[in-house]
Amino acid sequence: MDDNAIKMVENAQATGVQVADADAPRVLIEQDPGFAAAHPHVGVRRVLTYGTFDLLHYGHIRLLQRAAALGDYLIVALSTDEFNAAKGKRSFYPYEVRREMLEAIRYVDLVIPESCWEQKRSDVETYRVDVVCMGSDWAGDERFESLRDLCDVVYLDRTDGISTTDVKSRLKG
Repeated sequence: MDDNAIKMVENAQATGVQVADADAPRVLIEQDPGFAAAHPHVGVRRVLTYGTFDLLHYGHIRLLQRAAALGDYLIVALSTDEFNAAKGKRSFYPYEVRREMLEAIRYVDLVIPESCWEQKRSDVETYRVDVVCMGSDWAGDERFESLRDLCDVVYLDRTDGISTTDVKSRLKG
């Protein structure tokens, strides 16, 4: 652990926050979202991805696994039911259930709501994100390309043979 992380642990413990040294930066970010803004370089490389993650499947898991491998702390901005409706989409599972499923995945450290297209810059700044990653189907989209002045933008190949649309089609028979 570097000197900054040691100081953070000591300061946190002085205020009554119980943290294990190895998990200090992660725990502090989760307990206080403003912590990331106040401590931009704590030795934690933050990765952010966006999605609806409805009908969770192995393609989602592989995307999250690869996204997590790009850094130390994976934030998933999960589309709210209201935002999905504004996009003309309807999820099978409501936001709270999708959030609960994502939080149970070992690769995911934090789930935040995605309420609108315009919040992306704010998310990157608030959480001091180092990398935004999306599936390759978003490559070149200005909503992500416009973030390159703030962080790296990475597009990961989709998993062949699986998509939520395909799953829904197969279930309809």
